[in-house]
Amino acid sequence: MTTTDRPLQLAATEIAAGMEGPFDKNRYDGRMQYRRCGRSGLLLPAISLGGWETFGGYRGPELARAALFRAFDLGITHFDFANNYGQPPGNSELVCGEVIRNLPRDELVISSKAGYRMWPGPYGEWLSKKYIIASCDQSLRRMGLEYFDIFYLHRPDPETPLEESLDAIDLLIRQGKVLYGGVSSFSGAHFADAVRIAERHGYHPITIHQPAYNLLNRTIEWDLLPQTERAGTGVIAFVPLASGLLTDKYLSGEIPPDSRAALLWGEEQTRRRLTPERLEQVRRLNAIARERGQTLAQMALAWILRLPTVTSALIGASKVEQIEENVKALEKLSFSPEELAAIDAITLARP
Repeated sequence: MTTTDRPLQLAATEIAAGMEGPFDKNRYDGRMQYRRCGRSGLLLPAISLGGWETFGGYRGPELARAALFRAFDLGITHFDFANNYGQPPGNSELVCGEVIRNLPRDELVISSKAGYRMWPGPYGEWLSKKYIIASCDQSLRRMGLEYFDIFYLHRPDPETPLEESLDAIDLLIRQGKVLYGGVSSFSGAHFADAVRIAERHGYHPITIHQPAYNLLNRTIEWDLLPQTERAGTGVIAFVPLASGLLTDKYLSGEIPPDSRAALLWGEEQTRRRLTPERLEQVRRLNAIARERGQTLAQMALAWILRLPTVTSALIGASKVEQIEENVKALEKLSFSPEELAAIDAITLARP
């Protein structure tokens, strides 16, 4: 049975009875790794799937359904969203909420975030307690969920005291609307402040941090990772493929007409990112990947996941085949000292 042949609705009695439904019975056969999130009891798949600009954005609900079902069949149990994802903002949660209703909820980790502008007026963005609580309630309604497994502070707020923002997450946990709290895009110093505040006030701990991290953006190695390791906080890397730069899409220097760059960002913005110097870096990395018997995307994911301090890499996908390719990165996570030295020589140099 193919993904598109599957029934849209599973009977509630079938799910409640623990029946397999239309899913791959071998989804936990060892293809996927599950890693402990810091010092918590939460396990995440090494590869997680997010719905940032794709699902409910520049791709329709058909892809969201096919991608989420196939990801689940491959052992991906963590799906990541935010209140502002999709076009218009919030549409990703609406579209994917419809799909998730047809998956066994207790086998899933669903996350969302609050921090970016969602409605007009002074209470529609940043990290005030009023905004965070309202955002979580709205996101739960959009997705048709009773709770989120993880709920994040989506970005630092330069004005609101961290005590207030962390108190809001703690309240959501005590209310049963959230199981684990997280932060995203916090610097190492800001994260360390948040950990100290949570400990001082007796708030639930920060279970996970979601920073940007990839071969072309390595700042967290010396800024953040020592802090998360010390605090026992898990790390899930977003943009692990540098928004497509660390794939074979742009190796020719051309912009594929069906890519996110062409359909969403526009050629001018993409050209600013895809400089000749950057393209040369990517081509040299691709040569190393080919010698390893991997695609560039697979090597980029493996390079991140080789670190024991990283819990998961958060991918996006505009095609089901991309998910299948990325999961195969787990087949070879080890690197020789020579390979790591060659990668450092490329990625630590200015493009």
